[in-house]
Amino acid sequence: MNYDQIFQTALDALHADGSYRYFAELERRSGRFPKAFHHGLDREVTVWCSNDYLGMGQNKVVLDAMHKALDETGAGAGGTRNISGTNHYHVALEKELAALHGKEAALLFNSGYLSNWVTLGTIAGRLKGCVVLSDELNHASMIEGIRHSRADKQIFRHNDVEDLERRLKALPADVPKIIAFESVYSMDGDIAPIKAFCDLADRYGAMTYLDEVHAVGMYGEQGGGIAEKLGLSDRLTVIEGTLGKGFGVVGGYIAASAPLCDFVRSFGSGFIFSTALPPMIAAGALASVRYLREHSEERAGQQRAVAHLREALNAKNIPHVGNPSHIVPVMVGEAQLCRELSDALLKRFGHYIQPINYPTVPRGTERLRITPGPLHDDGMIDELVEALDVLWQEYQLRRAKAA
Repeated sequence: MNYDQIFQTALDALHADGSYRYFAELERRSGRFPKAFHHGLDREVTVWCSNDYLGMGQNKVVLDAMHKALDETGAGAGGTRNISGTNHYHVALEKELAALHGKEAALLFNSGYLSNWVTLGTIAGRLKGCVVLSDELNHASMIEGIRHSRADKQIFRHNDVEDLERRLKALPADVPKIIAFESVYSMDGDIAPIKAFCDLADRYGAMTYLDEVHAVGMYGEQGGGIAEKLGLSDRLTVIEGTLGKGFGVVGGYIAASAPLCDFVRSFGSGFIFSTALPPMIAAGALASVRYLREHSEERAGQQRAVAHLREALNAKNIPHVGNPSHIVPVMVGEAQLCRELSDALLKRFGHYIQPINYPTVPRGTERLRITPGPLHDDGMIDELVEALDVLWQEYQLRRAKAA
């Protein structure tokens, strides 16, 4: 059997329908964000699709903390958390994250993906008879964690309070239940009805599991996410977040009660058997969380950039999804065209925006997902929109209706 031929046939199908993923070899240079050097083009480009939403990856406070910890502790953690790998910075970071979300405890993971996979897989898998009610647009890491748990699951319509209540009402009162959902959904930028979901959880005896990865750092007075902004953190059983987006470093975590965090720490194989994050990473994340709890200028700058971009797109009638978040999806609707527009923006105009195609989004909803931040100035934004306007004219693409 020719295994490589099987692999290649599958890859050819991705190329044929325009969904093959290309990696751009970029070199982020501290002090130049959102500029990066593109090794394929041998030139500097402006990056518009980074998840380092606030530019904390180059914040001096963060870099200084990482340099200091590297000199103090060396490069690696030395093992798993239970075998020599727990460092003072890990403990301090967990305490800071718990305080950020107003919870008793927090647990640190190597990535946001791992924190969802391990936590949902462990809790749902070890609660006898548990049923997980999962929003249909939840992230792949949540889906995989639920699947790994082998618990019964029900998928409710996206952000649909009535559909969720109908499903909860049909379950026996003594059945353990978890409502799993996100705050900001990364492709459309819409926000869950968190209060309504919490009300249902209280009414039907369910736990709530909120993924805040696209919100921590960016929302709330201290950067605690949408739940903090709405004053709802205390009503959520588990708040899951990442250190690799708004906080600009890498890693994931959960914040919850002390018994729940200890339960996952004690039974979650993906946590138990993973080498701990390097202490210098934890130190950088700790500095970033502390900084954003005390400073709001980055959040204000991001909001300014998002508002300016939306105004500029509206002025040119370029179609984009309206939402209350920092994510600006410019709608294209066809995979190959989305790739062509992305290539033209990069090669002709020096703007890097990765096309978002199936299976990340449904076919027919392909888009350019733009995430402006505080380091994108008005001039950069205007140049991007002018480039989009030129391409919309050249390709004779449908415009949005004028307001």
